[in-house]
Amino acid sequence: MGPNDGPGKSDRLLVEQGFPQARFAVIGEPTSLRPIRMHKGIIMEAIRVEGQSGHSSNPALGNNALEAMHLVLGDLLAYRSELQSRYQNPGFTVPVPTLNLGCIHGGDNPNRICGRCELHFDLRPLPGMNVDQLRADLRQRLVPIAQASGADIILHSLFAGIAPFEEPAQSELVTQLEALSGQRAESVSFATEAPFLQALGMQTVVLGQGSIDQAHQPNEFIPLDEVARSVDILEQLIRRYCLA
Repeated sequence: MGPNDGPGKSDRLLVEQGFPQARFAVIGEPTSLRPIRMHKGIIMEAIRVEGQSGHSSNPALGNNALEAMHLVLGDLLAYRSELQSRYQNPGFTVPVPTLNLGCIHGGDNPNRICGRCELHFDLRPLPGMNVDQLRADLRQRLVPIAQASGADIILHSLFAGIAPFEEPAQSELVTQLEALSGQRAESVSFATEAPFLQALGMQTVVLGQGSIDQAHQPNEFIPLDEVARSVDILEQLIRRYCLA
């Protein structure tokens, strides 16, 4: 699990079992050796609308799932605007939570009433926003749409999600890595396993060689000088915290 925002099942198991037990954690994701003390979380959700198929010559023969999904889409965009007006963090390049409509599938023929439609989307919350509350809000908002449309509307999660992460700016590990890297700690919008390790009581920072701009690209690379600098930073951390 890394900048591709994967599920991180192994990290959840570590937290459930209370391991590892340590004071500090450095997560080696591509940050160009800049310490990262904040990142957004992520949930990936699906909304399935179940209507009733039928011949399009008589709309009364069915209940068009695409029309109900149209109402869902409008409400999701309204919800996005509400979240963005309520939550801002100037420490992020994109200072508001985002909601992306990723893909949609529905229907099978232009002369057939669409009986089923499914939308997949992601939502990236800022630190201070609660993933479980966001899902509860979404479910609650779908109830009146289902009642108005007469369709069954179901929200289900595509994976468990990752909470947003924030390590205090004055924490010891942040200040140490700022000194060693010569760069001020910042934020990123991709998610990592940082909240899992932080939940075990560790001061946690994301720092590693390479840039997220090159990640998962055909010509992905890491500058060799960053590899050497990364080794030096880690060696100094080990000497300070493990050999003292």
